Amino acid sequence: MKMAMFDTHAYDRTAFEAANAAFGHAITFFDLRLTEDTAPLARGHDCVCCFVADRLNADALEALHRDGVRLVALRCAGYNNVDLVTAARLGLPVVRVPEYSPHAVAEHAVGLVLALNRKIHRAYARVREWNFSLDGLVGFDLYGKTVGIVGTGRIGLATARIFRGFGCRVLAFDLHPALDAARALELEYVELPTLFSESDVISLHVPLTPATYHMIDAAALASMKPGVFLINTGRGALIDSSALIQALKRGSIGAAGLDVYEEEEGIFFEDLSNRVLQDDVLARLLTFPNVVVTSHQAFLTREALGNIATTTLENVSAFERGLPLMNQVRAEDVLRPSAPA
Repeated sequence: MKMAMFDTHAYDRTAFEAANAAFGHAITFFDLRLTEDTAPLARGHDCVCCFVADRLNADALEALHRDGVRLVALRCAGYNNVDLVTAARLGLPVVRVPEYSPHAVAEHAVGLVLALNRKIHRAYARVREWNFSLDGLVGFDLYGKTVGIVGTGRIGLATARIFRGFGCRVLAFDLHPALDAARALELEYVELPTLFSESDVISLHVPLTPATYHMIDAAALASMKPGVFLINTGRGALIDSSALIQALKRGSIGAAGLDVYEEEEGIFFEDLSNRVLQDDVLARLLTFPNVVVTSHQAFLTREALGNIATTTLENVSAFERGLPLMNQVRAEDVLRPSAPA
């Protein structure tokens, strides 16, 4: 099939070109993000391959459909950037990569906790200026602390497994508890208010849906244990960023590790080092010494990139051959509770 792949970087091209040797699809790589304005670039292609920053709203999907595109292949797990209702109306199947490497994201989440707790980002900046003082760099032992995992899909369970290795007590919340895994890992499923009030660290691993939008709002933040570390490697809009800033200013939140941000589109994945950052909320977050922001890189390992490419190309091949689309996401998935990330 002829594939138009949008929002690509060097690491995407390397992974897809290597994986495609076994499939033989004709891939055209575009640096631009897919929007209604760039959709005409896909003319003459059977399929578009998209990532989290591409905007597949009704106008974009209708433009793709007019130009003969027959499949939308997401190379990510999330699908909140796709108008699934319009896609269904147009008869455009949407497939995704539900799993690529839960270990990649889980390890990054734990890495954010370690960096914030032991002030590694601040220590690194100090010693580069020959400042070897340890004042202000005191952390705490993770051993014996309580960690709350919100969402116990593959990534959430991988994160829980790592924290159990540190000797942490792990609480969990999920609409669909993984009871067998909970027994094996000695997790304790609790309601969200209990998880918020008892956890020293909270890590978010749920997809973005209407039900989870701003699930961490001012009320949720106020109910959390004072000094809690809040980690988000899921989707940015799980957290109300303005409410988080107020909690950080009050000192009720001990630290925040954010690999995602609710208004990251047009910022993350880009080099803006020679420009003035126009997003005042993100700029304010970056001023806090107890906040670490990474630009949606939790997935970025060789293993994950290889798995993303292979699964995406398998999805495209299944469509080409008329086989069942095992990784298809449908309009009703927007309305019903989603499986965790």
